[in-house]
Amino acid sequence: MTTLILYALLKIAGFVLGYVMLTATLLTWIERKQSALAQDRIGPARASIMGLRLGGLLHIPADAIKSFTKEDFIPDTPNPWLFKFAPVIAFIPAFVMFAVIPFGPGDLIISSASFGVLFILAVTGISVYGATLAGWASNSSLSLLGGLRAAAQMISYEVTMGLSLVGIFMVYEDVNLQNVVIRQGSNVLNWGIVTQPLAFFLFLAAVIAETKRGPFDVAEGESELVAGYFTEYSAMRFAMFMLGEFIAIVGVSAVLVTFFLGGWQVPGLEETGGWYTVLQVSAFALKTWFLCWLQLMIRWTLPRFRYDQIMHLGWRILLPLSLLNVLVTGIVLAIIHG
Repeated sequence: MTTLILYALLKIAGFVLGYVMLTATLLTWIERKQSALAQDRIGPARASIMGLRLGGLLHIPADAIKSFTKEDFIPDTPNPWLFKFAPVIAFIPAFVMFAVIPFGPGDLIISSASFGVLFILAVTGISVYGATLAGWASNSSLSLLGGLRAAAQMISYEVTMGLSLVGIFMVYEDVNLQNVVIRQGSNVLNWGIVTQPLAFFLFLAAVIAETKRGPFDVAEGESELVAGYFTEYSAMRFAMFMLGEFIAIVGVSAVLVTFFLGGWQVPGLEETGGWYTVLQVSAFALKTWFLCWLQLMIRWTLPRFRYDQIMHLGWRILLPLSLLNVLVTGIVLAIIHG
């Protein structure tokens, strides 16, 4: 029992605290450098130690020091405890999501729960409370409007996000994420992006909206809301919102890899164990990084939607397409197995 507990803690430390936290932290630097390249700017390059700049990487510890030492401002609100607790609600679900994501073959998963997909959908649904409570408890009209926008947007796109995965369940006949990866196999033609191409783009759009990233970032639209639902936040509470957003980027990228890009599978590689396992875990990491990069590119390429456009896209376009995808998948499977 002690060995099992230690092994579970090792997986949590290595995958969640090591890989996920490190990737999310680096994304705070990568996004600024990537946006600078896209806009023909230098980007972060001023923080230095004895003239050593390391390409702007020292801005990461500089941000951490700034967040820890800034004044923790709390506005005049009748709900101070909800104001303090909202960043925690927004931060924790992003971490919990990784409990059921397989990052390698066999037992390289924190919890091989048979209801893995349902767990992810439930956890992502909780994160909406963080933004909503932050806006409401801030006692600010701008924050409240940002919180309401976030709630409406996230609830709207959760429907498409769930329906777009129904086709995956139908094709691979399982909701356990490890089993879905195994059934995709090492043949790229059997991966979810080939068997469910429409679902991939629907799910990608939905998860970007769920993480409130551009072009769906109306909940924090600077031009009309100053900073949105976290306008009144400062110091580490603000940092928790920001870091939670980048952790969510890693999380949704890992989910996309699991369902649509074969998870830890390497094309043409059937063996597991030993160095093969190292290669498969590395493949999972590389695929996840690629989708993180893709989300950053979308963030700095497409203009922000208006709020009414986001609602129209979610309810009038993506939702009918996700229902159509389920219908077509069912017809095709009925013909194949008929």
